[in-house]
Amino acid sequence: MYGPFEILNGATPEMIHHWGRFLAFGIVLIFLGMVAIVRSFITTVASMMFFGWLLLFAGIIEFTYAFMVGKWAGFFVHLLIALVFGITGAVMLFRPVMSAETITLIMAVFFLVAGFYQFFASMWVSNLPGSGWGAANGMISAILGMLLLAQWPVSGLWVVGLFVGIDLVIYGSAWIAMALQLRTV
Repeated sequence: MYGPFEILNGATPEMIHHWGRFLAFGIVLIFLGMVAIVRSFITTVASMMFFGWLLLFAGIIEFTYAFMVGKWAGFFVHLLIALVFGITGAVMLFRPVMSAETITLIMAVFFLVAGFYQFFASMWVSNLPGSGWGAANGMISAILGMLLLAQWPVSGLWVVGLFVGIDLVIYGSAWIAMALQLRTV
């Protein structure tokens, strides 16, 4: 996945011409982030439902694929993966509140890893205008991951939605900063 500042380095004339689309995308991300913050519990439950559907569909596809490939060495691996995806997805769909606490730990690790990656990637391309926004977004994401780990599992029902919202607001700000830089190019 490319962040806004990886795109700026290879900006094409079309991108510069359509800088307003990047600006609109950033504004939409900020709006969605604010909605997620205000409705953090609902965002958390919706995230569990979304991931549950993804895993359930992935399990069905994997199950179908296991039988489509016929008799080969990977049949049982695909079957096992299909069962794990399907069962996990069903649990997340039918018990989204209970699965939120489990997913909280995964989200904490995600925010830590993605935050540190974005921070160091932004520092690597620090010669680009506005790369400090990407670094700030990465550092804030990593801090949010640490806070999530410190409060786990008690606050798992609202923290996931809150952190997703905060991350969307900051990421939207980074896209807006990039759009404004493209406008001046």
